[in-house]
Amino acid sequence: MNPNPNPRLELILGRRSIRVYAPGEISDAALEQLLKAAMAAPSAMTKDPWRFITIRNKATLAHLASILPGGKMLLTATAAVIVCGDQEAALEQQLSFLLQDCSAAIENLLLAAHALDLGACWVGIHPSADAIKKVRDLLALPAAVVPVAAVSLGLPGEQLPPRTRYRAQYVKQETWGA
Repeated sequence: MNPNPNPRLELILGRRSIRVYAPGEISDAALEQLLKAAMAAPSAMTKDPWRFITIRNKATLAHLASILPGGKMLLTATAAVIVCGDQEAALEQQLSFLLQDCSAAIENLLLAAHALDLGACWVGIHPSADAIKKVRDLLALPAAVVPVAAVSLGLPGEQLPPRTRYRAQYVKQETWGA
């Protein structure tokens, strides 16, 4: 059953976290399209503090899988994009703005992957101090660059139905008490 009859929203409702990947490569052109979509995201005062590291090396993907508690799917992923933020570039150099900007870029990347019939899954890094340190060390990140998330990528090895987690009780009208 389609959770939404509006075909324009099918891309959003059809995007699911894909954790099982089939063998096959992702072209450089597709990866560039994903990054272009990520960088089309809104950013506080257009500061664009996001920075991206693409990973295809299987040993690096396996190392990431071993240090990120939710990242086991990186073992079978074709690639990953590590989404980082440069705190010096963020609005007012605030971590909060950096995180919002990077999160918007991550969602755009996930939607673009779905539009290109690729599987993708968001794996959080921030705010885990342990994960941040391990990823920072692995990828030789400068001090001002904060790893926010890894996005695993591959050809989908599973098909999940569209859905929403809409709950009317989570919506208030005008004020919290309404």
